[in-house]
Amino acid sequence: MAALRREAGADPGGKGVVPVGAGEAPEGIKMATYTRGQPSLSLRDGNLKSMVIEIIEKKFEYLRKENPLNIHGTAIIGTTASFSGLLANFIFRHCFKVNQDALKTYASLTTLPFLSTVVAYKLLVTDALYSGNISQENCVLRSSLVGIVCGVLYPTGLAFLKNGRLAVKYHTVPLPPRGRALLYWVMLCQTEVKGMLIPLAFQMVFGIHNGIKHYAIFESTFEKTT
Repeated sequence: MAALRREAGADPGGKGVVPVGAGEAPEGIKMATYTRGQPSLSLRDGNLKSMVIEIIEKKFEYLRKENPLNIHGTAIIGTTASFSGLLANFIFRHCFKVNQDALKTYASLTTLPFLSTVVAYKLLVTDALYSGNISQENCVLRSSLVGIVCGVLYPTGLAFLKNGRLAVKYHTVPLPPRGRALLYWVMLCQTEVKGMLIPLAFQMVFGIHNGIKHYAIFESTFEKTT
């Protein structure tokens, strides 16, 4: 009888029974309802990154339009280095009284200083300007050092070595005493080598001018794009 009463008191349709958690929505549905209509943090970060990348691309595109001025300046400083190589080769050939292999030495003393100066200027000055991690003083210093080292010191040393080997090979000058070879060669051409002070001063002045000019070009370009 007790069992029959329990069955009679029970709701046959189950409408009176409220299951646990029936009044709550699933967690996934709650999150979707809460975040609807609100931009997510990752979406806003992605939009910000795309805007920054677009601005940087526009700046570099504008810089490439100004690049012919940079190419002209680099070509000029490389050409002056070639003239320094020609002068150094002429001086040392005269000092060592070398008449052989003139075309070979002049070709190398013209080409190698030009290429070394152009490559060094691009790596140390132009690429640093594109990266934006260089000040005006640093730009001028690098430009002048490239002009001095690659435009004067390198062709002078190269001309000394090439023509010195030819002088030893063809015995155009007396051989140096043993143990004092370097002093002998320096004393042999110390008077004529002073002529290299002219391209040294020119390369220094032109390097400073070129560095100031290129920095001003890139600075004005960045101001226009911002």
